[in-house]
Amino acid sequence: MKIVVCIPARYGSSRFAAKVLAKDTGKYLVQHTYEQACQAKLPERVIIATDDELVAEACSEFGAECVMTSAEHKSGTDRIAEAIKDIDVDILVNLQGDEPEINPSNIDKVAQLLIDNPDAQMGTLAAKFQRPEQISNPNIVKCVLGADGRAIYFSRSVIPYDRQAEGVGDIKQYLRHLGIYSYRKEFLLKYPTMPQGRLEQIEKLEQLRAIENGYSIMVDVVGHTCDGIDTFEQYAEFVKRYKNRERITED
Repeated sequence: MKIVVCIPARYGSSRFAAKVLAKDTGKYLVQHTYEQACQAKLPERVIIATDDELVAEACSEFGAECVMTSAEHKSGTDRIAEAIKDIDVDILVNLQGDEPEINPSNIDKVAQLLIDNPDAQMGTLAAKFQRPEQISNPNIVKCVLGADGRAIYFSRSVIPYDRQAEGVGDIKQYLRHLGIYSYRKEFLLKYPTMPQGRLEQIEKLEQLRAIENGYSIMVDVVGHTCDGIDTFEQYAEFVKRYKNRERITED
């Protein structure tokens, strides 16, 4: 079974302009993500999909395969669908370009979901919460699973709502969604053509499109979590962590 990681790396960003090319560590942000993806065992290829020549030029500097795509795409899923349409592949892993600390084993796990569940068209990951205050944060997406490991729903709200606790109950009963996906190629190519449903429009969560259109999303719960880089402040914290690790390695 052929597995490929595709990293959508859009140049523009409303909260942190040109973040994929930030280079305060000595490496581009997207380069960190690419190098982590290359450590995964199951994928045979890692591709970066971008809409800007500057990103493509940066990719050539560190030897990454890069595909130019339209600047009109509204989501990373649309971008990777264009990037891989002519590639011989069975399973695609969609890894965001701003995930420099992704655990390579998580890339393998999200691909393995579709290997182990041949009837599923899409997979993703979730993890336990680390702090109770994260549960009520609308910027951290929550998910609820069925007994078979399939996603029932994703929301920015607190789900499940603990009535006895008037909202947030025991932290152990909540899961946070991690923004990494796996798709079968045929499904991925079909995905951008599916109509946006009411729930996706309300929550602004693209994965709800699959559920609203009757498709299953398999979910694996993993232990290692890392936040993507959405703001310059988050990037500055990542740079500190990276430089500290480098210093420890040198010592």
